[in-house]
Amino acid sequence: MNGTGVPTDVLRRVAVAGADDAGGLPVELLGDFLEVLSVAVCEGKPLQRRALHRFRARGEEAAGQGVALRALLDLYLSSAWRLWRELPAVIAAQSDPNAVVAAGEVMLRAVDDAVAELAEGYQLARRTLVRSQVSARREFVDDLLTGGADVVGLLGRASGFGLHLTGPHAVAVVTADRDFTDDSSLVKAVERAVLGSKGDSDALVASKSGNLVVVFAAPDRDAMDHVLHGIRSALGPRTSDDGRVQLQRRTMDGAWQIAVGRPRTTAAGVVASYREALDAHDLAQRLSLNSPVIDARDLLVYRVLVNDRPAVTDLISTLLTPLLEARGGAAPMVDTLLAYFAAGRNTAKTARDLHLSVRAVTYRLDRIRELTGQNVNDPNDSFALHAAVLGAKLLDWPATPLS
Repeated sequence: MNGTGVPTDVLRRVAVAGADDAGGLPVELLGDFLEVLSVAVCEGKPLQRRALHRFRARGEEAAGQGVALRALLDLYLSSAWRLWRELPAVIAAQSDPNAVVAAGEVMLRAVDDAVAELAEGYQLARRTLVRSQVSARREFVDDLLTGGADVVGLLGRASGFGLHLTGPHAVAVVTADRDFTDDSSLVKAVERAVLGSKGDSDALVASKSGNLVVVFAAPDRDAMDHVLHGIRSALGPRTSDDGRVQLQRRTMDGAWQIAVGRPRTTAAGVVASYREALDAHDLAQRLSLNSPVIDARDLLVYRVLVNDRPAVTDLISTLLTPLLEARGGAAPMVDTLLAYFAAGRNTAKTARDLHLSVRAVTYRLDRIRELTGQNVNDPNDSFALHAAVLGAKLLDWPATPLS
């Protein structure tokens, strides 16, 4: 027997039964709740402020352990109703019925006060924990994509966020008319699509500088295609007649495009793949490429052109400057060549894309041959012309004079 009027072994039995009801939570989470509650009922007094502060601390402790709030409340309420029948006033109910009424009032108030403090402590701790986790995640994402952190430490932190960087990983960057934020529903939809229902995939989804970034394991092409398909499915269908990619209105208004870097290993490889994806997006913008997915490996030839500006300038000057003599200048001729090569050298499709007649397209191609001496139907000439007009697109020629 103790100062509560309830035997210690009874209190222990009640606590264990309440913990079982709550799904097997640790009995220690109850603290001295049963003892304090018994004393309050026996003395007919509400719980003291000091005791209530202890329950708030128990709520914070449970939040830190990852215990669900529903289970925690179940633990306390189950223990309380089991304790009721063991209280002296209830056991002696026949001899003093009024004492039972008084005990009930005190107990209900005490349980209400204790549970309120418990829940408040839990919720405050969860908010602090979430803020801490969000901050740590943001710091990790920044370190991972900029490459400014210790590599060994970064590898250790990566596993805590679901990444195992020993194998090849690729980075996909989604750009849109409106900025992405980590708490947006669209980002969460992409995360569900990439991580799967169990959330155990080797991937990380986050926002960075207004873009959506997906770092994912890419052991082979099938794995890359699977992730890219998941991203596209989450973003929604394309619904535009002018070639722009549109998001569903229920998620976000505006265009989106995915650029993906090549797979590489280690944390340094992630940085390289991320930068490559950004470069691919930049090239796609400069070349007016409207495909929903831009793969960096498909743009290697464009990067060669960008990196050797003197050679590209010489190529344009040699092959394309004669087009300045055409009626209307060189720009319509360059646009015709770009559309022609993009259409797989199909004259009819080129005409549809440019909203011209087939005859007009044929005339322009013939005029290009007359002025440049290059035949678009000759493989060697076609290759040279294609490289030249791509370079012109990159350098914004003829709108911008060659330097």
